Amino acid sequence: MPRTASFYCFATLPDCTALAAPLRVLCTALDVRGNILLAPEGVNGSIAGQADAVQQVLDHLRANPRLARLAVRSAECTSVPLHRLKVRCKREIVTLGVPGLDPVGQTGVHVPPAQWNALLQRPGLVLLDVRNGYEVTVGSFAGAVDPQTAAFTDWPAWIADQSQPGGLLQGQPAVAMFCTGGIRCEKASALLRAQGFGEVYQLEGGILNYLEQVAPEHSRWQGECFVFDERVAVGHGLAAGSHSLCRSCRQPLSAADRASPLFVEGVQCAHCAAQRDETQRAGYRERQRQMELAAARGRAHIGLPDPA
Repeated sequence: MPRTASFYCFATLPDCTALAAPLRVLCTALDVRGNILLAPEGVNGSIAGQADAVQQVLDHLRANPRLARLAVRSAECTSVPLHRLKVRCKREIVTLGVPGLDPVGQTGVHVPPAQWNALLQRPGLVLLDVRNGYEVTVGSFAGAVDPQTAAFTDWPAWIADQSQPGGLLQGQPAVAMFCTGGIRCEKASALLRAQGFGEVYQLEGGILNYLEQVAPEHSRWQGECFVFDERVAVGHGLAAGSHSLCRSCRQPLSAADRASPLFVEGVQCAHCAAQRDETQRAGYRERQRQMELAAARGRAHIGLPDPA
């Protein structure tokens, strides 16, 4: 049975480049696909493959004492939702662009899903969605503030702006935050702590952990949760959601989005139709045709490069 696994660990890895090659060789040999980032601050990745193969990759990572605390979220899937393998070295495993933060020793208080609802009842608490705007449109917690950021690197500027007189964070109130799997909150909370915020809380394991553990009848989550693989979105119990992905602009699409007269499967949606010329549309149509042919033959299709 195929499995997916998302994982991260903040650790000191000055030799991250040397760690990449054997990891790439192992994943290739096991036919494990996905994206793995290594950086001097740790590792972050999402992989998929047969269950025993995925476990071998996780065991390989944890065999490094510095990665023994690797946080992992794994789930069964009916087919492998990742089509390529990329093992890369970067400056950060989740790019915020603020040097000197300590996402190991100076983060927010990790709140388990079972205690999250009670925390949200606290008067004066500011609840922040740390994800990007297009993710928030798919679903979020009731009462959460959407910073409407296009990228995580926009987060520091938003915090600085909202900390000014009259801003949402003026006076450094108690803050609770959440993201998909927890990794962005490690850095976002470290930033607030570094700026002097005394009470910072973060959802342990992120939204996915909450949806897996909290029953729908007790949940404060509204909608679905965007995920970065072919599932596109999941709901409670991590069941497959109803959203799909525009293959042109990569925006998540609801049933209403797909009902738009501007939507053409694999070619465009209402978000990007005005930004595409006929040459680009022709390229996307050809890619969609190739994908449909591959599906009819029972073959996986990893897609073609985006048309220029």
